[in-house]
Amino acid sequence: MNKSYKGKLADGTTLRIRLSTNNGLMGHQIKKLQLFPCGSSSSFEYESFVLVNSTDPGAQSATPDFNDPTLLAAAFFTMSPNATVYPEDLTIVIDEKKVNQDIFISHNNNTGDDAINFYLELEQVKLSKDEATVATLKDMRAGPDTNFGP
Repeated sequence: MNKSYKGKLADGTTLRIRLSTNNGLMGHQIKKLQLFPCGSSSSFEYESFVLVNSTDPGAQSATPDFNDPTLLAAAFFTMSPNATVYPEDLTIVIDEKKVNQDIFISHNNNTGDDAINFYLELEQVKLSKDEATVATLKDMRAGPDTNFGP
């Protein structure tokens, strides 16, 4: 079963999406992240990052860091009234990580303070007790995980 969330994110804000359950045996995996400007293309300028994390990014919400083990998805959206400056473009990267705790979606527009619309689709997946334990404890580690080996 899929769950979808949509809304408007103001510049510099973080939204908490509540996913945790009592026993932690229901996990979620991001399937889709879409961004859409708020308003007409003639008046808005975007150079926006939208990040989805498994922990609250706090002050780091404006800085994408692919070494961050809590980063679940990142999107970069550009648009300008002058298409030669910023042609409309959207780049999305989604990790296949399963989570069973709340997630946080944040937005930062580097060229102004315009809000952005988002659509987030999550797939619900049943977790074994071992998977639930790992998903819960994984985000409690300190520091980025840069070990790419087996």
